[in-house]
Amino acid sequence: MALRRSHAGLLHPAWCRPLLLHGLEPARRLGPDRRLPARHPGQPAGAAHGHRAGHGALAGTAGHADRLGPAGHAVRLLRLSAPHLRAALPAPGAPALAERARALLAGAGIAATVDTQRGYDHGTFVPLLVAFPDADVPVLQVSLLGSLSAQAHLDYGRALAPLRDDGALIIGSGMSYHNMRGYGDPRSTPISVEFDRWLTDTLARPAAERDARLAAWDTAAGPAGRLCHPPRAEEHLLPLHVVAGAAGDGAGRKVFSDEVLRTTISAFRFD
Repeated sequence: MALRRSHAGLLHPAWCRPLLLHGLEPARRLGPDRRLPARHPGQPAGAAHGHRAGHGALAGTAGHADRLGPAGHAVRLLRLSAPHLRAALPAPGAPALAERARALLAGAGIAATVDTQRGYDHGTFVPLLVAFPDADVPVLQVSLLGSLSAQAHLDYGRALAPLRDDGALIIGSGMSYHNMRGYGDPRSTPISVEFDRWLTDTLARPAAERDARLAAWDTAAGPAGRLCHPPRAEEHLLPLHVVAGAAGDGAGRKVFSDEVLRTTISAFRFD
């Protein structure tokens, strides 16, 4: 999922200032202060969510960004990538964008720190190597919240919305279906189709109604919601909430869909 003020889209090479959001990595990956890292420029974030400076910059959340414990509401912004991962995606960092994002989050009551050492997650470098093979666009990777609260991630996105006016492309990287036990199982096909239909319908609705449904996705989508995203594994869906929050009144629509291991996977973009 991706969006920009003038036109939203999925990792389109014509856009600038990418911000990536993917899922979360286990809490054991956190530092001693238990604060989660919000990835920075170039940190990988899965594929643009479907299921995220110079000429510009990418900003986004990734499904494997470190998180706090269940009640945690803090974010870490990674300004620079580790040398060994910069070899995979030699994209420049976006320290100014990181500081701007930190300030916006602080203004919304969300604690955030900047990490200058952590490298890019696969959720960031995989899609960006395809979308921006020259790796010439600064990237800021940010983490999700350890609470995994749907409402909190919508609020998170609203806090980052001003980055769009700064020319940032906000990308949510994750998957619209992510149940490791369901992949390859033919019983997962109708379940993923049902959730995909719900998600497609939800994102096309007026912002207030859309956000209310997303905030209660685990019940509003019926049994299919949790069968597609089991408890404590929804980090691959929540980047969508961040992007939807940042979209404001922008309409969302499906721009890609395919079947992967007998499950429907889709991507969306917002105006």
